[in-house]
Amino acid sequence: MKKILVITLAVALSFVGSFIITQDAQAIPAFSRQTGHACNTCHFQAFPSLNSFGRAFKASGYTQIGEQGQIKDDDLSIPNVLNMSLIVKARYQQTNGDTKAGTDRGQIQVPDEASLMAGGRGGEHVGFLLERGLKETGGFDNFKLIFPFDMGGTTLAAGAFTTADQGAGYGFEVLNTGAIKIHKPIGEGIDTSAQQYTGLSGTAATGIVLYGASDMFFVNASLWGPSHSDAISSGLNLAQYIRAAVTPNLGGFDTAIGVQYWGGETKLGEATSATYVVQGTAIDAQAQGEIGGMPLGVYLTYATVPKAGTDGKTYAIAASGADKNATSIAANLGIIPNKASVALSYLMGKNGAASSAGENRMDIALIYKIAQNVKVQLDYATMSGDVNQKTAYGSDQKTTLMVFSAF
Repeated sequence: MKKILVITLAVALSFVGSFIITQDAQAIPAFSRQTGHACNTCHFQAFPSLNSFGRAFKASGYTQIGEQGQIKDDDLSIPNVLNMSLIVKARYQQTNGDTKAGTDRGQIQVPDEASLMAGGRGGEHVGFLLERGLKETGGFDNFKLIFPFDMGGTTLAAGAFTTADQGAGYGFEVLNTGAIKIHKPIGEGIDTSAQQYTGLSGTAATGIVLYGASDMFFVNASLWGPSHSDAISSGLNLAQYIRAAVTPNLGGFDTAIGVQYWGGETKLGEATSATYVVQGTAIDAQAQGEIGGMPLGVYLTYATVPKAGTDGKTYAIAASGADKNATSIAANLGIIPNKASVALSYLMGKNGAASSAGENRMDIALIYKIAQNVKVQLDYATMSGDVNQKTAYGSDQKTTLMVFSAF
């Protein structure tokens, strides 16, 4: 299986190389301090969505540095401070269920999420990112250590990663389609991204990553297990994740089209030999540019997960009675460039049930940036289809007012 992984990576690199087209980094305030660039330099319309510069910074393993002072010596090149950020989300959420409690009553969530992040340059060829949730106890929520090398316009990198909820692609991902949990088009990922609706992203994962990236393409090949801890007992008997995308500039639009593959199996645990199987595929695309002076981003996703087998193995990513799949489209239009935008998404899914499996999800959002690092977002989401949404989820309408800040 490892030979198949190596062959697949070589084929993917050859494939993307054939699409080379010339075209004109995830920046949190910690990275702004390191690089000396404003948040808008790396983000399209509003964080955390990345533009081409943001993709390049992330591909560098967060090692690019600007005017910030450095401590330099032989084999030493680090910022003279440890760059950190505080990320906080606060929100009010109202659903239309019948319990008259919790979000059905209307719930203030302060904070909904809060985390402390540290990251950036650890050396000329060393970069890292660490996230620690402040609401929970335990270890790191997300961590990656990357060793990047610039090969004259193409970055080749290797590293290790662990994540509580970002999925196997956390080692390296730069599109805004929901391929990992944080980079979703709008609203909640399960409503707007096929990868997140099917459960392919947004899972625990620990593994090793090898990637290549340039202005024209990127490829990620990872070996991983569906676990998040300080150690996973599996040896190198790990599942595979392959990601490839081309990123040309077409007609002034920064575009991308990519594929994702999850496959293989792994054994996890100190006292068990249970075999965990992962399986699934996805196709996604995006286009980011301007129409009539207004920024416009369009995002398309499709993903499918086969139903679980009956072989006694544990299917870590699988549907139950039938295949699970979804198709989604989302768009974000800047009605006041770099200040206010309106976004709309629509997802058509099959939830994997043997019958009455069809689901439709629509989300409309208004987004306003109080500052480059503080945004207010109002979302209204509805669910419909064959499934009785109130029976399955307790409600079929949801309104969310959120403040997302990064300091």
